[in-house]
Amino acid sequence: MQSVAQSWLVLQITDSPFRLGLISTFMFGPMLLFSIPAGAVADRLPKRRVVVTSALIQAAMGLTLTVLVATGAIRYWHVATIAVVWGLVNALDTPARQAFLVDLVGRDDVGNAIALNSVAFNGARIVGPAVAGVLIGAFGLGAAFLVNAFAGLIGALALAAVRTSGTRVPRGDASFGQQILEGLRYAGGTARVRRLLGVLFVVTITIFNFSVYIPLLTRDVLAQGPGTFGLLMAAIGIGAMTGAFALGAASRAEPPFPLLAAAAAVSCAGLVALSAVTDVWIAAVVLLIVGLASIVAVAGVNTALQMMAPDALRGRVMSIYTLIFGGVFPFGAFLAGATAETWGVRTALAGAGGFGLLVLALILVAGGRRALAVSDPSG
Repeated sequence: MQSVAQSWLVLQITDSPFRLGLISTFMFGPMLLFSIPAGAVADRLPKRRVVVTSALIQAAMGLTLTVLVATGAIRYWHVATIAVVWGLVNALDTPARQAFLVDLVGRDDVGNAIALNSVAFNGARIVGPAVAGVLIGAFGLGAAFLVNAFAGLIGALALAAVRTSGTRVPRGDASFGQQILEGLRYAGGTARVRRLLGVLFVVTITIFNFSVYIPLLTRDVLAQGPGTFGLLMAAIGIGAMTGAFALGAASRAEPPFPLLAAAAAVSCAGLVALSAVTDVWIAAVVLLIVGLASIVAVAGVNTALQMMAPDALRGRVMSIYTLIFGGVFPFGAFLAGATAETWGVRTALAGAGGFGLLVLALILVAGGRRALAVSDPSG
């Protein structure tokens, strides 16, 4: 609901695709700067305390937007400022929340837990846009922000009721900076981790710019309004939830890398196909497929990293996941907005999909060469 209402609000205030993309940059930029230190913080603090505090702050941000919209005082700089604060909170919250899953269920069930977490998240993406479209049409933007604020409060109360506080790693003699470097060395020195993060990079920078693509596709290509916008966002959510259920039910083993790379490739190809679509229902079907494939790739990478990471490094490993998942997004959102403003949303979609397919091909070629070098004794 926050995403739908905020995107529509920015278009109403500015009528600028570039500024719409810039809001996403403001929201996810802090992850680029602070995700890595936040991972060390997540390993040091009780994780439940971190996620409860984050939920309360986000509820307050939703309430602030409600008041500004209701009083007519809302300006673009208000939305931008709140987006930055939201991003700072997410930068601290996300690695702690991801690492908290293992504390809740144990390593054996972490794959299913991640899948269920994705189902819950994407279930909200189905319900939220649809409800937001109805509320915006019937009561205005403020109603969507208000309901979102209450949702944040309910989330905080639910998290506060969880008895597990989250394992803290003994600090020992290592400084904060040394702990950060320890996590980076592990990720950089492990080939499987590097390849998984490469797939995550492709999906993040190309696919998850929906808050830029979909409003522009709805308005400029399909000539529709908030109801269709909600429908298309819901199609993404339905696909993503289906993919998460399938991934969780498939196996408790670590997802194979070829599956994750193939899912990422399908997502990128879907963007290229979407650039040629002119019918609302065809667009919805394509977005459903994109949502399914992209969540298989992203949740699969998450599961694989959680299963591989040592307990003492999990927060820091997941902070690198967060850095790429959220921190790389501003560049993709900025490029998507700038490209759409200059050449149109069709070009932005085709360019992002083509770029993603090219990078995936390079990752696969590099992985194949490494495998040959390892298997060749003379190498």
